[in-house]
Amino acid sequence: MNERIAQALTKLFDRHRIVFWYDAKQELRDDFEALQLPGVEKLELINNEYGIKYKLLREQPEQKFLLYREGPEPPHLDNWLLDVQLAHGEFRTDQVAIWLSELELSLEFTDVVQAHAEFFQAIKRKDALKKLLKADDTAGQIRLKMLAVCTGSEPRMDAVVENLLQELADSEPRIDTNEHESGERFKLIKKFGLDAYFWEQMKRCYGYESAEPSIRDFAVTLFKHCYFQNFENQKNIRVNSCSFVVPTLTGDAMVFLKRWKDSRQFEGGFETLSGECAEVLGIEQDLAKRDFRELIELDYFRLIDQKIISDLVRAVASRTASSGDVAIWVRQRRQGHWYREYRHLYEAVDYAAQFTHALGEAKLSMDSLAEGVQRYSRIWYQLDQLYRKFTYHVRMSGQASLMGSLTDQVENLYSNNYLLKLGDRFQTFVDAASKWEAFPVRKQKEFFEHWVRPFLRKDNKVCVIISDAMRYEIGDELLSLIRQEDRYSAELEPVLSMLPSYTQLGMAALLPNKELAIADNETGTVLVDGQSSQGRVNRTKILQAALNGRGEAITAEEFMQLDRDGSRELLKSNDVLYIYHNRIDHTGDKMHSEGLAFEAAEQTLGDIVRLVKKLTAANANNILVTADHGFIYQHRPLDESDFASVEAKGEVMLYRDRRFVLGKGLDESASLHSFSSEQLGLSGEVEVQIPKSINRLRLKGSGSRFVHGGASLQEVVIPVLKINKKRQSDVTAVEVDILRGASSVITSGQLAVTMYQAGPVTDKIQPRVLRAGIYTEAGDLISDSHDLTFDLSSDNPRERELQVRFVLTRKADEANGQEVILRLEEKHAGTSHYKEYKSLRYLMRRSFTSDFDF
Repeated sequence: MNERIAQALTKLFDRHRIVFWYDAKQELRDDFEALQLPGVEKLELINNEYGIKYKLLREQPEQKFLLYREGPEPPHLDNWLLDVQLAHGEFRTDQVAIWLSELELSLEFTDVVQAHAEFFQAIKRKDALKKLLKADDTAGQIRLKMLAVCTGSEPRMDAVVENLLQELADSEPRIDTNEHESGERFKLIKKFGLDAYFWEQMKRCYGYESAEPSIRDFAVTLFKHCYFQNFENQKNIRVNSCSFVVPTLTGDAMVFLKRWKDSRQFEGGFETLSGECAEVLGIEQDLAKRDFRELIELDYFRLIDQKIISDLVRAVASRTASSGDVAIWVRQRRQGHWYREYRHLYEAVDYAAQFTHALGEAKLSMDSLAEGVQRYSRIWYQLDQLYRKFTYHVRMSGQASLMGSLTDQVENLYSNNYLLKLGDRFQTFVDAASKWEAFPVRKQKEFFEHWVRPFLRKDNKVCVIISDAMRYEIGDELLSLIRQEDRYSAELEPVLSMLPSYTQLGMAALLPNKELAIADNETGTVLVDGQSSQGRVNRTKILQAALNGRGEAITAEEFMQLDRDGSRELLKSNDVLYIYHNRIDHTGDKMHSEGLAFEAAEQTLGDIVRLVKKLTAANANNILVTADHGFIYQHRPLDESDFASVEAKGEVMLYRDRRFVLGKGLDESASLHSFSSEQLGLSGEVEVQIPKSINRLRLKGSGSRFVHGGASLQEVVIPVLKINKKRQSDVTAVEVDILRGASSVITSGQLAVTMYQAGPVTDKIQPRVLRAGIYTEAGDLISDSHDLTFDLSSDNPRERELQVRFVLTRKADEANGQEVILRLEEKHAGTSHYKEYKSLRYLMRRSFTSDFDF
C-alpha cells in the first residue's frame, strides 16, 4: 500500500507544489509517517492552519509540502486553507481517487470515473485510455475515449460507429429473428454504463433517436434517410403494402455514410449491411418504379448499379439514349462504390453505344483499292476496335444473359451492316486489281528497306517487334498506350500485307529480301532469296547474311527471361534484333481457344508495352512494332451463308486453309478469286485462291470465327509503329479550375460547385485525380470529401464541366462568420500524403434557420 501511495503522490507533485491528504477513516497514519518523498516536507494539520499557511506562502514559497489531516475534510466555511487547497492538489486514498491519480486526472472527473467504475478495473483498458488522454480533456471527451477503447477505434464518434457497424456485419444473424445479436464491443459499452452517453452522441452527431435504439436500427435508418432524401415528395414511403416515414438525420449522417462506404478498412461491412438494409427497405421494389437517370449519382446499394445497367442496356439496344449521354452516365458511375464490380458491364454498354453511333455515321464507300485501305486506316478500323472492346468486356463480365439482346444487336450490325458490306465493296476492287498494291500505302515486303535500313545508314541500331496477327486497330490502341508513357513518342502507319495474309508469308516479307517465293510443296513455307524462312534459326541466318553477322532473331519469351546484362549484351552485339511475339494467332488459330482471341489481344498490348520498356532499359533507342497479318473475328457462331458455296479444286492442291488455298491449275469459281504469284509480287508458279469478301472455306478440325489469309481490310491492313524514347519528360496532367458561382457566401448546409477541366485528355496530357473538401483556416474538414477523376477527352468545353455537391458537417457551425476554404488536393506520387493543388475561399454565413430541415 505504501508503495502505491508513494507513486500516486509523486505524480501529484509533478503537477502541484502543495498536496492535501485527508485520512477520513483515520487508518493511514502509519503510512504517512513512514512515507519518504525526496524534496517534499511533510506537515500534519492539527489546529495549526494559520501558521502553516504563513509557512507555505511566506516563509517557504518554493518548497513542496504534503499536508496530512487525520480525519475528513472540514466544511468549506471552517477550512482556513480552502483557497490553498483549491489552487493546488488533493490526494485521496479511495479506489476512484487512485484511478484518477494513475490517469493523471483531477478530482473534477470523480463523477465520470465513479459512474463507470467497472471500466477501470482492468489494467489493460486503463492503460489504453491513459494513452489517449490529454490535459485539456472534458468529461465528454473522456467518455468518448472510453468508447474508443471499448470498440478498438480512434477517439472519434465516426470511428466508434464504424467499428460497431463492422462488428454487426461480421456477426451471424439469429435464426429465430434473422437479426444480429449485440456484438461484444457494444456489450462492453452497456456493461460499463456508457450506452446512455453513446446514444446521446448519436442524437447530437447524426440526429438518430429511437424508442428502442440499436446499432442495427441505426444502420437501417441511415440507409433509409440517405437514399430516400434524394427524391421529391418522399416523406412517406410505401413498400410491400407497408408505409413508413422517412427519418430526418443530420448532414453529418450523410457525410458519415459517404466516408464509411469509401473506407478501405470497413467497405466489407458497408457492403454486407447495405445488402441487408436494401432487403429491409424494399429497395428493389422502389427502384422498379424509378427512372435510372435520377439514380446516376447514388451508390448506396448494389441494386442501384444493377438497375442502371439493366436500363442502360435496354436504352442502348432501343437507341433511346445517345452515345454522348451514355458516355457521361458511365463516367459518373466510375466514381461510385460498386463500379469495380460492374466495370466490365458499364464499359460494354459504353462501347456498344459508341459502336452503334460510329456505324450510323460511317460511309462505307470507296473509289479504289488504295482509297479503301486509306479510309480503313483513318476511320473504319475504329468499328473493329469498338466491336473488339465491347465483346471483350461482355465476356469478362460473365453476364451473357443480361447482355444477350444488346450482344445480338451488336453482332448483327457488325456482321451484316459493317463487316459483310465493307468486305463486299472492297472485294470489287480486289477483283479488278491486276497487281496487289495500294499506293501510296507501303507494301509489307518493303518493310526492311523503308523502315529498318534508314537507321542502319546512320549507324543506329534498331529493334523490331513482330506480333503475330496484331491487326491495325490493335496497333492503334498500342500507339495510345505507348504515348501515355512518359518520355515515349510513337508514330503509326498502315502497311498493306502480303497476300495470302498468312504467317509464313508475312514473316518472310518483313525480313531483308530481294525475292519471295512460296515453296512448291505442301508446307506453305516461304523462301527468301532461295533460303527457307521457317523458324527462328532460318530467320537469324537471313538477317546475318544481310547484316554481316550483326543480326539476330529471338522470341519474346526468350528476351524477357534475359537479365539486364544479358539483354544489353544482346543489343550490343547486333545492329538489328527481331523479336517474335505470338499470343493472338496462337490463341485464335485453335478451334478450342479461338473464342479467347480478344482476351489475347488485351494481353498482347500489355506484353508489348513491357517488351518496349525492357528494350529501352537495355539502351535501345529505336524500336519498330509490326505484324505479319491481321484477322477477321466474329464472336458468334457463323451461319451457313458465311462459307464459300464451292470447294476449291485444281490440278495440284498444295495447301489449304480457311481463307486461301495454294496450288497449280486452280479451277475458276464465281465465289473464289485467283491470283498468280506474279500478281502478288512473288516468284514461282504457285497460284493463290481466296474466297470473296469475308467467306470461309470449310476445313475439318479447324475453327471458323478467327481467320486470316484472305483479302479483307481487317486481314491485310497491318500497323507499323515507330517508337523512340526521349531524354526529357513529356507527360503532363490536365489542368483543373474551380469555377466561382454568383456568390462567394455559404448560407446553407450544402454547396454546389462546378469544376472545369481546362482541356481534353490526350496521350500526353493525362487525367488528374483530386480530392475535394471544404476546410477551416485551421485545416479541419467540415464537409464530405470527394475523390474526383478528370479524364474527359471531349473538345467541347461544356462537356468538361463536373458538378460537385458538398454536404457540410456540424463542425461548419463553429466557422460561422469566418472564411473557409474549398481545397483541391493531389496525392504525392507513391505515397498516401496529399498536397494542395488549388483552392477557393468562401465566407460562411449561415442563419439559424439553416438548422431546420423544413
